[in-house]
Amino acid sequence: MLLDTASLYFRAYFGVPDTVRAPDGTPVNAVRGLLDFIAKLVSTFQPTDLVCCWDDDWRPRWRVDLIPSYKSHRVVAAIPTGVDIEETPDPLEAQVPVIRDVLAALGLAVVGAADYEADDVIGTLTARATTPVDIVTGDRDLFQLVSDERGVRVLYTARGMSNLEPVTDGVVAAKYGVLPEQYVDFAVLRGDPSDGLPGVKGIGDKTAASLLAQYGDLEGIRGAAVDPSSPLGTAVRSRLIDAADYLDVAPEVVRVAADVTLDDFDPGLRPLEDPALAATFEQLSDRWGLGSSAKRVLDTLGRVAAPVDGSG
Repeated sequence: MLLDTASLYFRAYFGVPDTVRAPDGTPVNAVRGLLDFIAKLVSTFQPTDLVCCWDDDWRPRWRVDLIPSYKSHRVVAAIPTGVDIEETPDPLEAQVPVIRDVLAALGLAVVGAADYEADDVIGTLTARATTPVDIVTGDRDLFQLVSDERGVRVLYTARGMSNLEPVTDGVVAAKYGVLPEQYVDFAVLRGDPSDGLPGVKGIGDKTAASLLAQYGDLEGIRGAAVDPSSPLGTAVRSRLIDAADYLDVAPEVVRVAADVTLDDFDPGLRPLEDPALAATFEQLSDRWGLGSSAKRVLDTLGRVAAPVDGSG
């Protein structure tokens, strides 16, 4: 199970009342909400391994160099090193280091990579996987990784953690009229305002899906645009040709990386048996008032690794 961690703690922050606070009055709604999410996910789906994938760089320079508008609407400031600061509510920003500390104290694998987003970590771990994979996210871009053949699905959180939508090949096809392997080209064509991707002017979901059904992929569509003998309509042909510079680079921006270098880590789920980690988690739980959320996640991690009684 691969968690798009920021997606989940943002959802926790906005879904759990900010009246949930530590003894000193600090909001901990995102911290407790994320722990509850993890407990629910592990209890429901019983993964053997779990990785909290992290945005070491939420807006990588190499993507911005290709498309300057990439996530530009979320930037609130840039520090002298050139690293952009993402717009984050102050009460949530203060909780992110606590989340990191709590996950580490639980012995959960938290994995990021310099110059890459959590999506790229997820893409890399999915590419390496030899067993089925569940990706937990609210980001549609990760639909490109779905594969019934490889047992890769997305547990989509758009309708809430109590109403997760398992996304398979058929779900992608039903929603968008394309296959998962066409999703990158589909997203490039239609654009995505939430990521600052302009798309091709005048081409929305239906036209993008129709073009991909007819020509297979973006390369085939662009080939038809410059082929006078193709049946492509004049207006669409013109729009595709006008968007040539964007179409040259956009697939690289939208496609998640599959070959990121990652530090070694242990993704296995097991009870918290390390005395030092257990003591640290207890201290953090007391300091931040994690209460029943801490107990639930500890109980769940204990259950998932408990020996199975084969006597009957």
